[in-house]
Amino acid sequence: MIWDVLGGKAAWPMTNVRQLGLPHWRRLAEKPANRCLVPLTEFAEFTPEKHDLGDGKPPLKSEMWFSVTDQPVFAVVGFSQATVDGSASAMVTCGANELVAPIHPKAMVTILRPEDHNTWLRGSYEEIVALQRPYDAAAMAMLGPVFPTRGGPA
Repeated sequence: MIWDVLGGKAAWPMTNVRQLGLPHWRRLAEKPANRCLVPLTEFAEFTPEKHDLGDGKPPLKSEMWFSVTDQPVFAVVGFSQATVDGSASAMVTCGANELVAPIHPKAMVTILRPEDHNTWLRGSYEEIVALQRPYDAAAMAMLGPVFPTRGGPA
């Protein structure tokens, strides 16, 4: 499996899909066979600003890690399709909630509640588009800043 739902046919790897109404993504979204769930325990976004760690090295962005407190393993919606190189996948994003927005204001991964899994996998196009919404920030936690290339948390 590769993280590029278009299998190298775009100028850069398509690892995230957001605008499900665009004709290309709508054709993909309308077919339940192209839909998948990506299990995660957490996801990361880089901070918008760089941090000087006082270690004589150039400042760098940190990672902020997000988890879902009511689901130790949670499902992010995605697409997968066959390409000449094998299965190619991407995660579906949505607008950022109030926890993620200060770090990554544009978008976040679309997280599902367990009762919505079946709808994503088998529902109509209209039903799945309705699931593309920010997860409840009150049911999430954030860890960071983390600097894995410099030995961990600040």
